[in-house]
Amino acid sequence: MDASLNDCDVASTTWQAWHHIPWVDAHRIVARLQTRIAKAATAGEWRKVRALQKLLTKSTSAKALAVRRVTENQGRKTPGVDKQTWDTPDKKWQAVVGLGNKRYKPLPLRRIYIPKANGEKRPLGIPTMRDRAMQALHLLALDPVAEVTGDAHSYGFRRERSTADAIEQVRNALGRKASPKWVLEGDIKGCFDNISHDWLVANVCMDKGILRKWLKAGFIETGRLFPTHTGTPQGGIISPVLANIALDGLQRELTTLFSTVREARGAKVNLVRYADDFVITGSSKELLESRIKPLVERFLAARGLGLSEKKTKITQVTEGFDFLGWNVRYFNRVLVTQPSKKNIKAFLDKVRTLLRERKAAAQTEVVDTLAPVIRGWANYHRSQMVSRTFARCDHQIWQMLWRWACRRHPNKGKRWIKQRYFKSLQGRDWRFADKDKLLPSLSEHRKRRHIKIMGEANPYDPKYDEYFSRRLGQKMEIMLEGRRKLRWLWWWQEGLCPICDQKITRKTGWHLHHIVKRSERGSDKPTNLVLLHPNCHMQHHVLEGKYGPAGVSMYK
Repeated sequence: MDASLNDCDVASTTWQAWHHIPWVDAHRIVARLQTRIAKAATAGEWRKVRALQKLLTKSTSAKALAVRRVTENQGRKTPGVDKQTWDTPDKKWQAVVGLGNKRYKPLPLRRIYIPKANGEKRPLGIPTMRDRAMQALHLLALDPVAEVTGDAHSYGFRRERSTADAIEQVRNALGRKASPKWVLEGDIKGCFDNISHDWLVANVCMDKGILRKWLKAGFIETGRLFPTHTGTPQGGIISPVLANIALDGLQRELTTLFSTVREARGAKVNLVRYADDFVITGSSKELLESRIKPLVERFLAARGLGLSEKKTKITQVTEGFDFLGWNVRYFNRVLVTQPSKKNIKAFLDKVRTLLRERKAAAQTEVVDTLAPVIRGWANYHRSQMVSRTFARCDHQIWQMLWRWACRRHPNKGKRWIKQRYFKSLQGRDWRFADKDKLLPSLSEHRKRRHIKIMGEANPYDPKYDEYFSRRLGQKMEIMLEGRRKLRWLWWWQEGLCPICDQKITRKTGWHLHHIVKRSERGSDKPTNLVLLHPNCHMQHHVLEGKYGPAGVSMYK
C-alpha cells in the first residue's frame, strides 16, 4: 500500500470533531484509492479490486465523505423509520465514528408514494440516515468499477453524464441521410422493483454480505413489515448504480448478434440508454421484431426483468417518438429534436399551478417562484430546436400573468395594470418586473449546442482530468449566464473551493462568503467575496469563532 495512505490513516486518528476534518486530505485520499480501483478493474485484476474496496470502506476519510454526502443532499431532513436526522456537527461526527461493517444490520425502509406523470404513484423506500451513509460509503468503492464496466452509450445516473448527452447520441445515430429509419422504443417494466437479488449478489463487485442485507431489509407501510424478495428500492443512494450494473452489457450483446462487420454495418443497430429508458435503432422493422427484441427480452429475463408491453413499440423515425422529454422526428430530410407536447404541457401546468397558489402574493414573490422554474426548463431544452416552442410558451406565460394581474385589480383600467406590473426593459416591452426583480423569458435563453461526452471517458482515470475540467467550465458558464458576479468569482477561483480544493458545481451548491464581514463594513464587491461549499462555509465560521480569523486559511 502507498505510504501516503498509511500516513492519512494515522492522521485521521487525530480528528476530534466534524469541523476539524481536513477535507482537502479526505478528498485526495479517497480519490487516489478510487483511481487505483478503476485501474485494477480495467486490467481485470479483480482480487486487487476487492482488496482496495475493503481498504476504502474502512478509511475514516471515506466515512467522513459518506456522512457529508447524506447530510448535504436534498433528503437530509427526511428521516427513516427511526425518525432520526443528523442535523448537528456532533451527530455527524458520531456517525463517522460509528460507521462500519461490524455487526451492521440495516433497518427496514420507510415506504412512501410520489405521483407519476400518468396519474399513478411511484413507491419510494426511505432508508435511515445510517443506512444511507453506509450505502454512500460502499458506493465510493463500487462506482469506479461501474464506470469501467458500463456501456459506452449509457448516460443515466453516471458522473459527468446527462440527458443532453443521450439526446446528442440519438442525433448521431439518426441524423444523417444514410442513418437507420426504424427505432425500438424500450421501457423496462418495474425495473427497480423486479431486479433479481440472486443476480445482483452474484455479479456486483462489492461486499456480498452487506449487499444481501440491503436487498432483504424489507419495508414498513402502515405499521406493518413487508419482506422484499426482488428489486432494489427507489430512494436508496446506491440503487441507481445497482440498476445500471444490471443493465450494462446489452450493448456488447447487440454487437455479438452479427457474425461479420459487413452485416453489422448493414443492420445499423445502435443503443442509447438512460437508466431504464432506451432506444435501439435498426435498418428495418423486421430486424427489430425478429432479432433485436427477442435478444433484449432474453438479456432482461436473466436479470428477472421484462419489457413493458404498453410502452415498448417499434416506430418509424418519420412518425416521431418521445425520449427523455424530447420529440425526435425525421422530417423534410432533417432530424428535428424539440420538447415533446407532454413535456410542454407539464411545464405550463406547473407555471399555472404556481400562479394559482399565489393569487394574493406580492409580485416579487411571484418572480422569485417562477424564475428558477422557467430558467431550469429553458436550460434543459436549449441545446435542441426550441425557438418556436419558447416563443409560444412565452406568450402563454404572458397570458397567465396578465390574467393574474387583472384578477388582483378588477376595478382598475388595463393601462394602469400594465404600468403597475409590466415594464419596458432591455429593449422589450411588457416585461413582468418589480423594482430590481425581473422575470426571465424563455426566448432570451439563446440556443447553445451541447457537446456530447466521449463514450470512453472515465472520471476516475487521471488522463481525462483536463477534459472534464473543460466540460465543467462550459456547463457552469451556461448555468451562471446572466449572473455576472457569480460567474466572475467561479472563473477567478478556477472552479475550486479554496478550503477543500474540490470543484464547485450545481450539485455541490455554494455560499457567498464575505472576506471582510458585512458587520465590519465589508462591501459586496467581487474583490471581497469568495465562493465556498456550504459545509466549508460553516466550518470556516465555526473555527474562526474558536481560533480567531486564522482558524481556516482560505488562501493556499
